[in-house]
Amino acid sequence: MDQELYIGLMSGTSLDGADGVLAGFDPHGALTVVAHAYRAFDGDFRQELLALNTPGEAAASGGELHRAALAANRLAKVYADVVRELLAHSGGRKVVAIGAHGQTVRHRPGEFDGIGYTLQLNAPALLAELSGLDVVADFRSRDVAAGGQGAPLVPAFHQAQFGRATETVAVLNVGGISNLTVLPAGGDAWGFDCGPGNALMDHWCAQHLGQPYDANGTWAASGRPVQALLDAALRDPYLALLPPKSTGRDRFNPPWLTALLQSQPPVAPADVQATLCELTARCCADDVRRHAAAARELVVCGGGALNGELMRRLGHQLPGVSVVPSDARGLPPLQVEAAAFAWLARAHVRRLAGNLPRATGARGPRVLGALYPA
Repeated sequence: MDQELYIGLMSGTSLDGADGVLAGFDPHGALTVVAHAYRAFDGDFRQELLALNTPGEAAASGGELHRAALAANRLAKVYADVVRELLAHSGGRKVVAIGAHGQTVRHRPGEFDGIGYTLQLNAPALLAELSGLDVVADFRSRDVAAGGQGAPLVPAFHQAQFGRATETVAVLNVGGISNLTVLPAGGDAWGFDCGPGNALMDHWCAQHLGQPYDANGTWAASGRPVQALLDAALRDPYLALLPPKSTGRDRFNPPWLTALLQSQPPVAPADVQATLCELTARCCADDVRRHAAAARELVVCGGGALNGELMRRLGHQLPGVSVVPSDARGLPPLQVEAAAFAWLARAHVRRLAGNLPRATGARGPRVLGALYPA
């Protein structure tokens, strides 16, 4: 059967690198991943992105706008490397377009002037030049302009990929931030950002072990959650907000963690890591109970699906719910978000809405993204 080919590119709040998929869509829109590629960010590039994620830090060291522009160019070159690897698997078939998310460095929808903004570093014109392909980018800003959060954008894709006609399914993406999609039986999907995902755990692990992340959650498993510290974290006002809502490193970041730890008696580093792992599991499980109580299955994607301790804690928090990684449902955890942006690029080309107003709070469905022709 003939397939339309699209490429999806995603670099998320974990700031570890860029994932890409070459996705084939059949005439009914069903997606098959033809190939997957990944490029890790160099350590200095990751540090630059972290600085640009932190209000005032990059400006304090001079030339924030200049540095952001050069970082966007560098990101486009990483994306182009991923695209070249994926094209080697295309068999010479035409790729319709690339969906390139960019790197979120600020996410403040609805704030300041009642509209707010979401800012993804990207250089889609450069990527179009380097790849020779149409590029669709800037997916979030139209939803924000329509009064929405600009996030999460994956629920519409989750519905297409994981939804079932006769039972409710929940899909949890755990990247730097965690987000939940609720797929009720028969449709009308929606979702929102739960709160912390891997970002705080990754930061604490890098600070104390010199490792970019806690492989399989082994360090977290060696400690014990501290209830008073966990309770203090769970009092963050964001966690009590009703959807639609979205968040990011603007809120759950190292200064947030420092302030939390300073409010409590000293805690051993391994116990802090265990508490942060429990915090992510608890935030996500609480939201499943509140908003997807009918779900008997939680499909987990993103890097968190590879954290065995986090998956164990999710299962413990949700007795009676089957907690499974997304590869058990046909799409490996590290491919889901990139595949979503291939799907969103296809929606843009076909002038189909890519947002779900119930998820983002926008005034209505909108075609998302801007096209940069080859």
